[in-house]
Amino acid sequence: MSISTPGGPERRPTVVSTGKKPAAGRPAAADKPAAKAGSGKAGGGKGTPRQGAGGKGRKPVAPVKVSQGRSWGPIALFVAVGVLAVGIIGVGAWAVYQGGQPWQKRAEAIDGIVDYRAKDKDLVKGGNHQPGAIKYDILPPVGGPHNQAWQNCMGDVYDAPIANEHAVHSLEHGTVWITYRPDLPADQVEKLRTKVQGKEKTMLSPFEGLDKPISLQAWGYQLKVDNADDGRIDDFIKTLRVNASIEGPNALCDQGVTATGTTPRDNLQNNMPQQPTQ
Repeated sequence: MSISTPGGPERRPTVVSTGKKPAAGRPAAADKPAAKAGSGKAGGGKGTPRQGAGGKGRKPVAPVKVSQGRSWGPIALFVAVGVLAVGIIGVGAWAVYQGGQPWQKRAEAIDGIVDYRAKDKDLVKGGNHQPGAIKYDILPPVGGPHNQAWQNCMGDVYDAPIANEHAVHSLEHGTVWITYRPDLPADQVEKLRTKVQGKEKTMLSPFEGLDKPISLQAWGYQLKVDNADDGRIDDFIKTLRVNASIEGPNALCDQGVTATGTTPRDNLQNNMPQQPTQ
């Protein structure tokens, strides 16, 4: 619309924007609303993702790996099993080695054992039968002259002292004779009993005047210990029982004297069975 003024040129009316879109047609550029902050669009770029917080185009954060160190439990277990296996193999090898040694060598290896065979060869000649009471320099005796009758040694447990003269004859037959002080505690005596009772060529009896609580004798050998739990007792029995005999493994242990008392029974000499030859 144009307005004419008298005497002047025609003027176009001034258009004032109200901020409202026209009812029809495309709005003028000046009427476009400003871009919203945080809409993800940069000022002149179309569709460029924002890198700020909350943008859809944010790169994922890689997880931080935390080192937990080595697992020492399984390692320690493996080492322990290995050490145990080596120990078992070592003990087995030593046992095989020891078992292959002559019994005399095994006897020498027992700590504290006294080998009277090496000290006095005449002491262990054997076959030296004498009647009556015999004086022994070593007590309990381990050899020397003895009564013709032997003490029964089929795993016999005597609750009173027995005659040395009969006991020494049993040693000559390969017996291990275990003696103990009469005041040894009952539980210790019981442990000794279990090592002897019913086992051929062993016997047990109290003995007066021992300088150690327990003393073990075989033909020509002796071992003294302080208690029945000492592992050397089993070593002594295993090594010297039968082996120490100078009459062979067939020497008798039954049909001997079963009575207690320290006086030898000479009246039994002629009634003893004949020893088998080797």
